Amino acid sequence: MINVTKTFFPPLEDYHFQVGRIWDNQWLTNRGELVLELEDKLKFFLQANSIMITNNGTVPLQIALKLLGKEGEIITTPFSYVATTASIVWENCRPVFVDIHPDYLTIDEEKIEAAITSKTTAILATHVFGNPCAIEKIEQIAQKYHLKVIYDAAHCFGVNYKGKSIFEYGDVSTCSFHATKLFHTGEGGAIFSNDKTLMHQLFYSHNFGHNGPLAFHGLGINGKISELQAAMGLAVLPYMSHIMEERAKVVNYYNNHLDFTHLKKMKLREDTQWNYSYYPLIFENEVELLKVEQALNENAIFPRRYFYPSLNTIDYVKGQSMPISESIASRILCLPLSVGLQKEDLLAISKIINQMLC
Repeated sequence: MINVTKTFFPPLEDYHFQVGRIWDNQWLTNRGELVLELEDKLKFFLQANSIMITNNGTVPLQIALKLLGKEGEIITTPFSYVATTASIVWENCRPVFVDIHPDYLTIDEEKIEAAITSKTTAILATHVFGNPCAIEKIEQIAQKYHLKVIYDAAHCFGVNYKGKSIFEYGDVSTCSFHATKLFHTGEGGAIFSNDKTLMHQLFYSHNFGHNGPLAFHGLGINGKISELQAAMGLAVLPYMSHIMEERAKVVNYYNNHLDFTHLKKMKLREDTQWNYSYYPLIFENEVELLKVEQALNENAIFPRRYFYPSLNTIDYVKGQSMPISESIASRILCLPLSVGLQKEDLLAISKIINQMLC
């Protein structure tokens, strides 16, 4: 069986070594030695000015929205994983959808201003599949209207834009370290901000509001990661070059062996150093997608309809029609992409797709 992704497991002895340190320290949570070490190593690896790792990738969005959204209207994309929209609603804010660019698949920056009202407090945009948004334009709009910018960069580990980490942009950027991601801690995530004052707020907000053991800065929740999760991250991190190289080979194989007569690829934004996080294919129509998906499934190959449905259509938001997002969401399929895929696997996948569309 070939799934859309496969978790990278480091050598067991590497994880055992890190877990042994936990037993030596007798410390399981509350930002122990391994958590602090992982933050330092990630900061260096990503060339980020700041980082705080968390217990998953959704909590950073919720904390950022709690601090910056202020229960206002949040301009956002309808084409993302549901956590993006759910976090907005969960924090008592209102999502205001703006349609996406048909090539880059990110929020269409030319349509943002028209959606701004007196109640707008922030823009929450997703770097979809690791493809950067139109960062400069979004920054200009945010400055003009005094809005905060939060980037859902869940897919962006290792992505650089214009020579620096994608996490260096926006008031806040977040990332996911879920088991399905390139770098993972089993479950986990991270939050980034270049604003030291805001970073301090983000920190105490993920730690019950603590300012030391007996005092509090303010409201907070428990967003801390455990030493066991950090142990997995420390075991995975040394293999990131290998992971990226192997995924690049898969992407290059698809690029060279798929027939794109009736298919379209996502366009990467200029000046992007990409991370090979997903391989989305856009079909001419949903019928063709379903036909290919069924043929792959019959051969024990399971791609995934990322991201379907378009988030403006889910029951608890009932957003306005977003024709481009709705169309793309109905026609996009992510192919299997992970370390360990063999050439015969990739040949079979490519052959089935090409035969079904000829």
